Amino acid sequence: MTKNTFKKLGQPLLAVPAGALATLSFAPYHHWYLAPLSLFIFLYLLQNQSVKRSALIGLLWGLGLFGTGISWVHVSIANFGGMPWLAGWALMALLIGYLAMYPAVFGALFNKFNRGRPFHQLMLSGPVIWLLLDWIRGWLMTGFPWLWLGYGQIDSPYAGFAPILGVEGITLALLLSCGALVAATYYRNWRPLLVPVCILALGLFAGQKQWVKPDTDNPLDVAMIQGNVPQEIKWLPSQRWPTLMKFTDLTRENWDADLIIWPEAAIPALEDQVTTFLQNLDAAARNNSSTVITGVLDQNEQGEFYNNILTLGVNAVGPYQYDQAERYSKHHLLPFGEFVPFGDILRPLAPFFNLPMSSFSRGDYIQPNLEANGYSLAPALCYEVAFSEQVRRNVNIDTEFLLTLSNDTWFGKSIGPFQHMEIAQMRSLELGKPLLRATNSGLTGIVDHKGKIIEQIPQFETGVLRAEVVPTIGMTPFTTLGSWPLYIYILWSVAMSWILIRRRAGRFRDEQPQVNYHD
Repeated sequence: MTKNTFKKLGQPLLAVPAGALATLSFAPYHHWYLAPLSLFIFLYLLQNQSVKRSALIGLLWGLGLFGTGISWVHVSIANFGGMPWLAGWALMALLIGYLAMYPAVFGALFNKFNRGRPFHQLMLSGPVIWLLLDWIRGWLMTGFPWLWLGYGQIDSPYAGFAPILGVEGITLALLLSCGALVAATYYRNWRPLLVPVCILALGLFAGQKQWVKPDTDNPLDVAMIQGNVPQEIKWLPSQRWPTLMKFTDLTRENWDADLIIWPEAAIPALEDQVTTFLQNLDAAARNNSSTVITGVLDQNEQGEFYNNILTLGVNAVGPYQYDQAERYSKHHLLPFGEFVPFGDILRPLAPFFNLPMSSFSRGDYIQPNLEANGYSLAPALCYEVAFSEQVRRNVNIDTEFLLTLSNDTWFGKSIGPFQHMEIAQMRSLELGKPLLRATNSGLTGIVDHKGKIIEQIPQFETGVLRAEVVPTIGMTPFTTLGSWPLYIYILWSVAMSWILIRRRAGRFRDEQPQVNYHD
């Protein structure tokens, strides 16, 4: 292969395995150093390219990342969607192609506005464009912030930035570091190497800072029930009472715990269909000075479905009454699983678009913390834990724990549940709060305020995770400020770029020969 042929064909094709490398930085692989390598190759390939070619390189890099990183979505389509094999893969191709458009747009914009200005590309406008596209991807069509590069750095030196700037602050640190490395190698200028050195040093220093204080005088004795009920039979009428008895039996053995947690939709019925059962469970919890938290679906008088978290036993509202119970209602619904965009068009096409109760309504964006046996918990249901701003806004000065209930049984033994747990770990690290995560079939676990898993039950095992967890007092800078420091960075970057462009344009005019049109 000649040099020109490699440049024409080989360089863009190299973007595909480079994108796939980044997937290995996320759970369950945890090779965090491969994300910087992937990003370095991507930025290197973009140097001195046309806009169209940059877009192609970005698209191919995105196909490599998302084609390998979200392959787990197909498990739910194949096992529960009821779609023909070809249609299922076509739907996956559409999703991967849509997500790959974001790095394609990044590649195009990267060279459109900054050709001949590598400093702007790599240190100023490049990171700004990336952050803005990440935010758009996390918002557009309800958002899909999966595989933000910062998540794969939970165990890296960059993790120290999370309590200050959040997961996107880690992404910014990666972009600045890799951009500087590209500037040093591609343009043979070694001064930019100071940038990654300083960023890594700051990350390590920030990682040693204690932003919150463990409240060792007030530990929580918690028992989390992993029922491991197969999704195929969970909602069969004949399985309702066997499932309820399974959770009840596991709970009865742990009544001495302060808090007992069941997973998302652990009760395979609408709440108003099992009020007698809930009253009995509430009374048993109160008699044992304990609290039970469970996921349950509900339908109000207007016929609207809600995915809820319900507290029973010792809580803030007294004995259980359906009309006055303490609940959290899920706000950020899962597309197609809990609501169907363009449902009138899509529902007739396949059973996948008409899953049971796939027309949920949203709870409020900000809701009160759940009060359980004297402890205050900020809840997030399943997919919601991926939305850092929503979780942050629901944490206040009195919050002691983060709580998330989930059911990742839909995704089998794929990498999806591991990525989901890693995202939950990032929320703990950002907000400085221990996290309690109860799931139907795994991964059920406890995460400390530094984002480390301290206890966990293996997948697809019935069991109880029993542990003592220490809450924290105080708030991290990210809890208080959110993404405002990143907004300020973007404004500063735009201002600096504008000043430098004006200066360069001024020097260019000064260097032009003066023509006297009167001669």
